[in-house]
Amino acid sequence: MTSVRLLKDNGFTLVEILVAIGILAIAFLGLISVTVMTMKGNTFSKTLTTAATLANDKTEDLKRAGYAGLASGSDMTASLYARTWTIAQNSPAAGMKTVSVTVQWSWQGTNRSVTVSDIIAQ
Repeated sequence: MTSVRLLKDNGFTLVEILVAIGILAIAFLGLISVTVMTMKGNTFSKTLTTAATLANDKTEDLKRAGYAGLASGSDMTASLYARTWTIAQNSPAAGMKTVSVTVQWSWQGTNRSVTVSDIIAQ
């Protein structure tokens, strides 16, 4: 009596493994690009928040200076941000001054700015 041994398909073929590796590689490349974009977005958000905070801080400093002590000017902060402020006399009405603080910086070759305005009365 001859014994017939049946061959079973155990495991995966080389082609199936290569296809699976290719699919995983494409998925990981997609995740990497999303991660890089998220990191860039977070960094931009940080610079935008810093600029807005610098503008608000200067606005508060000018308010504390009092109505008579307001004068236009500019300064550099943190070597990345240029901050300028202007005072408009009798705007929007007599006895009022409009204070505008603008913070400018460069982000990936593009100039960006944030402006905060406030009205101070006599």
